[in-house]
Amino acid sequence: MNMDYVRQSLELHLFFARIMKEHSFFLQLGFMPRDIDFANRADESRMEFDDLLRDVVFISQGVVSKNVLNSGEVITPFTLEAEEVTVFYTGVEIPLDITRAEAKLVDADRDLIDSSLADKVSRINDRAIRLISELIRFKERILQNVLQCKMFTVNYPLLIDHIMREARLYLNLVKTLQEQGFINIRRNPLKQEAFWNRIMAEHSKFIRGLLDPTEEELFDIADDFGNTFDRLTKEALDAIDHMVPFHKVTRESLRATKAIRDFKTQATEGLLDCNIRSIIIPLLGDHTLREANHYLRLLRMFDK
Repeated sequence: MNMDYVRQSLELHLFFARIMKEHSFFLQLGFMPRDIDFANRADESRMEFDDLLRDVVFISQGVVSKNVLNSGEVITPFTLEAEEVTVFYTGVEIPLDITRAEAKLVDADRDLIDSSLADKVSRINDRAIRLISELIRFKERILQNVLQCKMFTVNYPLLIDHIMREARLYLNLVKTLQEQGFINIRRNPLKQEAFWNRIMAEHSKFIRGLLDPTEEELFDIADDFGNTFDRLTKEALDAIDHMVPFHKVTRESLRATKAIRDFKTQATEGLLDCNIRSIIIPLLGDHTLREANHYLRLLRMFDK
């Protein structure tokens, strides 16, 4: 295993393990008192990903790239405060030490690695595959129950499907690393753009649906983003069939993602400052901002 394998694995987990632990947390908050067993299982999943992320951060010092650390996909300037406020609102103890440790990470200072680090990363990847697979099955069970009217949750069915698709992407990427030792990020960029454009569209729709009815101006902005990213999703799929030029889709997606990143930044600040009326937990705002930052980093690579 080479440096690319170690670095790509750790960078993948720094982004996605945090996303997964927050998915579990959002699921946990959405259950009714009757479904306490499901809430407890979601809490267990969250803590398992906490432990995974903590171990990843510990061995990432001086190994991961500056590009990823500076992208805003690992943490943002708001992550720690969003966690603190969310702890206050919910009473759920989120381990803030992980975020503080991530803020102290420095980028790669070596070109070679020893075999023991590669072995540690391989074990972390195997552990992640198990945890992600379990979480996917849990999400599938919840969605099935909701669609069959066997369970009520405050999370939209589309949101449960949305976070299931993200988990499946994470799982596929970790499996690729274990099987091939490397991920070619620039392979099939249009498929990746179609995936993330759909994610951005759904974020817009979730934000719109969780705003207070009085926030009419924000409704319009969220609706516009939803429509834009729906169109860009279709264009990315059309470009795969050579019906639309590839670079046109990438550059339009880049412009739109920069715009929604700025909107999510302002929204997260507004939630933290109590200036937006909604039922959006502040950590959800920061969560969607990190995903926009991750997609922006990919788009800049595709645009080159």
